[in-house]
Amino acid sequence: MSSPAELAVSVHGNLEGASPQYLMPAVRPTLTEAKLWCRNLATTHYENFHVATWFLPKAVRPHFESVYAYCRVSDDLGDEVADPQTALRLLDEWGALLDECYDAPAQSRHPVFVALHETIVEHNLPRHLFHDLLAAFRLDQTKTRYESLAELNAYSHDSANPVGRLVLLISGHREESLALLSDKICTALQLANFWQDVVEDWERGRRYLPANLMTQFGVTDDDIAARRFTPHFRALMQHLVTYTREMLLEGSAISQHVDRELATTLDLFRKGGESILDAIAAQDFNTLKSRPEVSKSRKLQLLAGAVWGKLLGARS
Repeated sequence: MSSPAELAVSVHGNLEGASPQYLMPAVRPTLTEAKLWCRNLATTHYENFHVATWFLPKAVRPHFESVYAYCRVSDDLGDEVADPQTALRLLDEWGALLDECYDAPAQSRHPVFVALHETIVEHNLPRHLFHDLLAAFRLDQTKTRYESLAELNAYSHDSANPVGRLVLLISGHREESLALLSDKICTALQLANFWQDVVEDWERGRRYLPANLMTQFGVTDDDIAARRFTPHFRALMQHLVTYTREMLLEGSAISQHVDRELATTLDLFRKGGESILDAIAAQDFNTLKSRPEVSKSRKLQLLAGAVWGKLLGARS
C-alpha cells in the first residue's frame, strides 16, 4: 500500500503552487489509503482535533477526519500561499475537484476527495457547505478590513459555521434549530480567534477589529500598528469579549439536545473558546502586548472534564 507521502507526488499541473503534500497523486488511491492520508493530516497538523474526535463514536471518526482534511487543505491553499492570485487559482481548482467529487466521483484522484465521497454519500452532506468555506477563503485574498460586527458575522457564516453544521450532520442531526445554536458557537470561536490574533493578523496585512466600533471607542489603525495599548483599546476589547462570551453562552444550549458523546466534544470546543476569552481578560485585554495563550493547566482541566463526560456517557 502506498504511503500518504507517496500519494502526494504530482505528475501534472493540478494544484501547482500548493504545498507538496497537497499535490495531485499520480494514481488514484484506494479508499483505505485515502482515509489513512486524511487521518495522518488530522492527527499531525492539529493536535486538538485529534483529542476532540477521540470523544466521538469510533465509527464516525473517519468521516470527521475526511471533512477536517478538506477544511485543512482549503485553508492552507488560501492562507499559506504568498501570492493572492495563486491562492485564488488554487481555491478555484480545489472547488472544481469538489464538484467532481459530487458529479463524477469515479474520476477523483486526490485522497481528500476519495475519502470525502464516502462521507458525503453516507451522511447526505450538501455541497454548498463545502463551497461556503471556499468563498470565505477567497474573500481573505481580497478583503482585509471589516466595518462592523455584522460584516464579521457574515464572514463567519462561510468561514466557520459550515464546519459545525457538517459535524451535526455526520452525527445524525438535521434539525435547523440545532444548526442555529451551532452557528453561534462557531461564529464565537472565529471571533475569539480574531481578538486573540490582533497583532499577528495586522502583520499579515489584515484587520478584523470592526471599524465602526474602533471609531466609537476611539481606537485607530495607528494604535494597532504601534502596539499602543490605551484605555480606549482596553474598553473596545472588553466590549468584544463580552459580546463573544454571550454568543458562546447562547450556543451552549445545544449540548442539552444531543447525545452525551457529541455534547462532550461540542463542550470541549466551546470551553476552549471561553478559555481564549479568559486569557484575553487575564492580561487586562491587552492583545497588543502579546498573543493571549490558554495555559497548559487549563487545557488539561478541559481534557479531564471531557474524559469524565465520556465516561459518564459510557455508563449511561
